[in-house]
Amino acid sequence: ENTTHFQPKAAFFLRTVNVEDVEPTAIKAWAERRTIFVELTDGRVVSFPADRFRILKNATDEQLKEVTLRLDGYALRWENLDEDITVPGIVAGHFQLVS
Repeated sequence: ENTTHFQPKAAFFLRTVNVEDVEPTAIKAWAERRTIFVELTDGRVVSFPADRFRILKNATDEQLKEVTLRLDGYALRWENLDEDITVPGIVAGHFQLVS
């Protein structure tokens, strides 16, 4: 019995990317009562107290409301305060500790 086995020189694999593998980004951000809210592409809404960040702690309520999305939803930006916060950092719970 003569059987030939094929062994490729290199293997190529196609990987399907699941939604769970992609880091969520922000689609909306807003401030209410000194809390920053972020709506994510995966449907979650996360929030954090503005007072957890040194610059935001000293901002007025009106300044906090001027939050915008940057970098295709990967960052929050307060232009008037020159402050940027990454969305992955927010989701992971990485907050500055204000003393």
